[in-house]
Order: sequence, then structure tokens, then C-alpha cells
Amino acid sequence: MNSADLQPARIPGYDGGPLTYQAGLLDEPLFWLGHLYSCIQSEDAEELLFGADYDAAGDFQRRLWTRAEWPAFTVPLAADHRLHVVYRTVADDSGTDYLLHHPDWDQAELLARDDGHFMGPGLSWPELVAAADNALPGGSTTDPHSRLLLLLPAFGDDAVPDDAVGRLAGALHARTSVEDPEALASALLQDQGAPGPARWTIAGHGFAVNDGEHSFRNPTKGFALSADRLARVAAALTPIPNGKWSCLERSCRDCCDHGYAAGVDNSVHRAEPALFQQVGDDAAA
Repeated sequence: MNSADLQPARIPGYDGGPLTYQAGLLDEPLFWLGHLYSCIQSEDAEELLFGADYDAAGDFQRRLWTRAEWPAFTVPLAADHRLHVVYRTVADDSGTDYLLHHPDWDQAELLARDDGHFMGPGLSWPELVAAADNALPGGSTTDPHSRLLLLLPAFGDDAVPDDAVGRLAGALHARTSVEDPEALASALLQDQGAPGPARWTIAGHGFAVNDGEHSFRNPTKGFALSADRLARVAAALTPIPNGKWSCLERSCRDCCDHGYAAGVDNSVHRAEPALFQQVGDDAAA
């Protein structure tokens, strides 16, 4: 996987652009205030986010959204998958899109959309943290704090762990200038943006799905991804603790002996066999 592959001029199946990969924006504290704005749902949380930087953040965002090019960012995942975050700087249709792609796929999968016609969530907390922490090179940044904040608007989960506030507060402290990172982290995890929290399950489907009313990963909705596409998305996003694949079910944390996530049936293994090669190779050795 090289950086050129991870920063395509066009994303298959996704219209718009031109895309410009601007990792430097991730070093600007004011960028994060606008990026996270949709995640808050109360005046108190808004005050925690902006503080005295409200006007400066507004000016920064206006300049960002009036660019002719579309700022884009990439987070690489295992087995050559990648998450793309694209800012649509269109006057009448501005927003941020969160897409998952692999070079062998005909088109990228839209996981979440952060705009007036929001869609999501697209990521569970374990999936979000796994993408933030994988340290794979070639994307816009390997910094786990930046990755966590970059993908946060696509997240929604009603079962975040006890250490989630501390984890998010650490990222806010590292990448922003907010006065009370812990209080803001708590508010962000309580609000979870316009789509709100969703319950993630595996049983009965063989791959991770949720019950979000506006989620492409909710199989009960007419606009949801088809079963095969849901399976390959879930397989691509499944966390890997210590090089082993793990189930997203809260009750299951151990890998099975077959090289794919415990509790995840063979439909996922068949959908993305390359994802499970590492465990199989380890077992063979």
C-alpha cells in the first residue's frame, strides 16, 4: 500500500471534487472545533467546544467551506482497506462524507453523511478506536488522537466503555485548545450527533449491524446496504487486538480457532478472506 493509492484523485463510485488531501488542516486547533460541531446537541456542549474561540472558529470554517477543491483525508485499515473523509464544499450541498473502500471493490461504500440530510452512524466505538489505533502508514496521519477526532462524527454507539471519556478527552487535549476536555468528551459521548447512539449486534446476521434509524448499516431499512455489502463492511472494520480478530459483541472478546471473529459466521470470512489471513498464517506456523 503506498500513499498514492491512499490519496486517489477520485474515489470509485463517488462523484465530486477535485479532492485535495490536506493533512496540514489536522494540525490546526480551529479545524477541530468546526469538525466536531455536529456532534453536539446542546448549548452547554457548544460552549464547552468553542469557548472564547467561537468567532475565530466561524471565520476558519467559512474559509474552509468556500474552497473550490474538496479537502479529503484517509485512514488506512488492514488488508488494504481505507476510510476516506471528504468535505463537500458545495454551496447548496455542503457536508462531510465518510466512505470505506478497497481497491478490489467497484465502488466505495458510504458509511455516514454529516450534513442537513445526515445519515449514520457508520462506526461503533470498537471500530472507531481500532481505526484510530492501527498505526498503519500512508494515510493523512498516524496520530491516534487526530484519527479518533476525524472519524468521531461517523460514530454512534449506546454501549461505550467506561474508559471512553478519558480516551476522547486525551484526544481533545492533544489536538484542540478547549478548556475542559473531559467535560466536552462526556458531552460528545452523550449527544453523539444528529443520528444519536445506536445498538450494535451480530447475532442473527453473522456480521455487525445496528438499529440506527438513519444508518446504512441497519438491515431493516430500505436504504441499507445489501447483506453482502454489509458483511464486507463489517469484516473490513472488525477490530484486531494484538494481531487477532475480535468479535464486536460485548460478551465475546476472544478469537475462535478458525481464523475469523468468534460469533461472526463464515459469510464474513467468505466476504473478505484476506482480512483473516493473518490469523490463519499464525495458526499454520
